[in-house]
Amino acid sequence: MAFHAGGAEDDSLHEECGVFGVWNVPDAAAVTALGLHALQHRGQEATGIVTFDGAHFNSHRGTGLVGDNFGDRRIIEKLPGSIAIGHNRYATTGDTILRNVQPLYADFEFGGFAVAHNGNLTNAHILRRALVRRGCLFQSTTDSEVFIHLIAISLYSTVVDRLIDALKQVVGAYSLVALSNEALLGVRDPLGVRPLILGRIGNEGTGGWVLASETCALDIVGADFVRDIEPGEIVVINDQGVHSIKPFGKARERFCVFEYIYFARPDSVMEGTPVYDARKRIGAELAQEAPVMADVIVPVPDSGVPAAMGYAAQSGIPFELGIIRNHYVGRTFIEPTDHIRHLGVKLKHSANRPVLQGKRVILVDDSIVRGTTSKKIVEMVRQAGAREVHMRISSPPTTHSCFYGIDTPERSKLLAASHSVEEMADLIGADSLAFISIEGLYRALGKPGRDAADPYYCDACFTGDYPIALPDQQDNAERQLSLLTAND
Repeated sequence: MAFHAGGAEDDSLHEECGVFGVWNVPDAAAVTALGLHALQHRGQEATGIVTFDGAHFNSHRGTGLVGDNFGDRRIIEKLPGSIAIGHNRYATTGDTILRNVQPLYADFEFGGFAVAHNGNLTNAHILRRALVRRGCLFQSTTDSEVFIHLIAISLYSTVVDRLIDALKQVVGAYSLVALSNEALLGVRDPLGVRPLILGRIGNEGTGGWVLASETCALDIVGADFVRDIEPGEIVVINDQGVHSIKPFGKARERFCVFEYIYFARPDSVMEGTPVYDARKRIGAELAQEAPVMADVIVPVPDSGVPAAMGYAAQSGIPFELGIIRNHYVGRTFIEPTDHIRHLGVKLKHSANRPVLQGKRVILVDDSIVRGTTSKKIVEMVRQAGAREVHMRISSPPTTHSCFYGIDTPERSKLLAASHSVEEMADLIGADSLAFISIEGLYRALGKPGRDAADPYYCDACFTGDYPIALPDQQDNAERQLSLLTAND
């Protein structure tokens, strides 16, 4: 995995990617654009849609947000058909250039094939090296292109069998939506680390089908939730309906616990659990584990809000919006000088002085990564007149990097990997700091606790317990993927 080239100020865990697909839906491109808009939080660097009109595949991909690429009717009109897949990208492997933007498309002997991928393959470099030796010509530096080449060289005859052949060679955490001349396909990795759900638009017999990363994407297009795609399941959607294939042996599910803490939109339902409710319960558990005398509970917006509500309800301390977020700051804001860079946190967050002045404040946030943003937030709240500043985090300390599709810094850059909680509190300038325990997190999610021998979730970023092998990390070969410097 190639870590995202964020600077030292890049102090958050970034979204993975969002995928969306429809079958037998009029104006499929417009519907897909709406679905991707609902999934914008999962990736803001690039977006793309591929449609099939019965004769031709049509594609539009671009860097930037969904609205910037698909807000023009003329673009949508160039994407005819009632079948489509789409993708929102946050780069975990490969640079953000047009040749890496998904869905990826290829012409095969059996027809056209497009694929959109959320997650990360942990043997992508090893596979890529072997494929290049065989003569495969890679056009991108994203690990998702591995699927295309494995399908191309497969000796099986049908699209589905070729896809299964490819899936049995990859290692990693992923969900896929793919499109061929004959079917819309959805896939989840054998452990179900990454999410994928099935929805229905319209009436039985005349309506269409939807695949999406989250249920919030169903709501915006007027679709009904049918079920989660199961770990290790392939669904094949065609004119005969939905068909399920389970080519992998049964494995214990290890859904990504960080979906509940941060990544999923609060109005989504993940694996049967409403995310908003889960975050409030996490906050309540945190209040029980780490109480402190205070006058006001203040979330670090927006991701800290539901947990702060839960903390406030459990503790009886008033909840207030002591920090206001500016929603109109772009990701590409230019910070030209050290002085302006130091003020950068105030571009996104402003202190609500009347709420904070003279108060003992508990700040609630979802995580601490490098600690730079937390330090600035604490400093800002103190400058607004807070008498005490205590920080409470609705996840356990992030001590390990993720290799399964979440963009995290190298372990040496993770504050919790090399500092105690007390040292972290000193570094960020808080009067006290506490994280929810891993046991408390599991309890908040309705489990009796964490069974170390058989954990229910993927929690490797907190525990170092990686449930999927990491072949690329043990491979010391050169990682240079392309000699081309592209400015597209």
